Amino acid sequence: MSNKTHPKLDVLSVELVYRILDYLNDCDLVCSASNVSSRLNAIIHKYSRYQTLTTLNLESDQIRHQGAQNIAEALKQTKILTTLNLESILIRDQEAQHIAKVLEQNKTLTTLNFGSSKIGGEGAKHLAKALEQNKTLTTLNLGSNKIGDEGAKHLAKALEQNNTLITLHLSWNTIGPEGIHYFAKALEQNKTLTTLNLENNKIGDEEAKHLAKALEQNNTLITLELSWNTIGPAGIHYFAKALEQNKTLTTLDLGSNKIGDEGAKHLAKALEQNNALMSLNLRSNQIGDQGAKHLAEALEQHTTLTTLNLGSNKIGGEGAKHLAKALEQNNTLTRLYLSWNKVGPEGIHYFAKALEQNKQTLATLYVGHNHIGADGAQQLAKALENNKTLTVLYIDYNDIGADGGKHLAKALENNKTLTTLDLDNNQIGDQGANHLATALEKNETLTMLFLSENKIGDEGAQHLAKALEKNKTLTRLRLDDNDIGHEGMRFLKHLMQEGRVFWNHRNYR
Repeated sequence: MSNKTHPKLDVLSVELVYRILDYLNDCDLVCSASNVSSRLNAIIHKYSRYQTLTTLNLESDQIRHQGAQNIAEALKQTKILTTLNLESILIRDQEAQHIAKVLEQNKTLTTLNFGSSKIGGEGAKHLAKALEQNKTLTTLNLGSNKIGDEGAKHLAKALEQNNTLITLHLSWNTIGPEGIHYFAKALEQNKTLTTLNLENNKIGDEEAKHLAKALEQNNTLITLELSWNTIGPAGIHYFAKALEQNKTLTTLDLGSNKIGDEGAKHLAKALEQNNALMSLNLRSNQIGDQGAKHLAEALEQHTTLTTLNLGSNKIGGEGAKHLAKALEQNNTLTRLYLSWNKVGPEGIHYFAKALEQNKQTLATLYVGHNHIGADGAQQLAKALENNKTLTVLYIDYNDIGADGGKHLAKALENNKTLTTLDLDNNQIGDQGANHLATALEKNETLTMLFLSENKIGDEGAQHLAKALEKNKTLTRLRLDDNDIGHEGMRFLKHLMQEGRVFWNHRNYR
């Protein structure tokens, strides 16, 4: 609209205009009301909500109504907007061009989210051009688009010039060998990017080679996410070599690739030399017991790693034995994820022994979906009675039954550190719930307890409700998908109203 005085607006008092503005959503306030007339512009710029509006989250119906061109025009007007969220809105290439042009001159926006917006190579080209000029944007999310190698080429070239962007998300973008080659070259020169997400693209061993070579030169990248690609042992060998030299990368996500036990061996060797890496994600890589052994040997010496994810890796009792032994020596690891393996009661025995030593720093342990049964629960319970570091324990989907619940309940009576316990889908029934309720009357540290899908009925619900009357520490109890009926609901109702008990009603009887 033209910026001319509107006769009707001229006769409205400022207070009345403010009342009208109160009914507008943020999008209409910024995109529609602005630039209608010079008088209205002056009023809006002094309107308190407009003056404090730093984040604008747009929905698909709003962008269809306003149009990307209006959004771009609004970016010209506002001087305080720092975050613009356009995720899951069909921006496409032409609309991206409007916003990119404004970005060249914008001096306030720091975060721009274009996730799932159907932007292709042409749209990425326009944004890349903007990045060469822009001096304020620090975070750009282009995940789940269609930029491909052509778009990656332009963005990579922009990174060679840009010195403000810190975080770049490019997951799920069908970027292949050519695009990755350009990014690797850019990483050798870029001095500001600290986080790069390239999940689920077309990165194999050859592409991993280029990225690894860049890591040998780059000294600013802190987080690199490469999960859901096809990197095998050969590609991991290149990364391992890079890690021996790199001094800045602290987080590496290689989940859901194809590294196997051989790749795990290469990484383990690198960890013995590396003193920077703090978080390593290797979930779903089929590393097996042998790969776990290699990593365990590295853990005995490594002094910086705090988080290790080995979920879904076909690790059995033998691999668990080596990892547990490493925990007895390691004094830096705080989070270990081992869900969806085949640890079993034998493997849990070794972890329980390590936890009893109480010399390590482990605070979070995930061992869900590992077939540990009641025997494994008993061994963990014994360890919990003495352990003073573990605060989060996930034992979900392990079929521990009522007996396992009884053992853990006894441990909770004495444990002084555990704050979160997940026992979902363990068939503990009313009997197990009754034991846990008795423990809750004495426990003063647990704040979250998950008991969904456990065949708990009215009797168990009654005992748990009674326990929570005495226990004021537990703030979150989940009871989804149990066998609780009208009687149990009566005992739990006021606790649900207080927000302490959470329960969906799908299985309400």
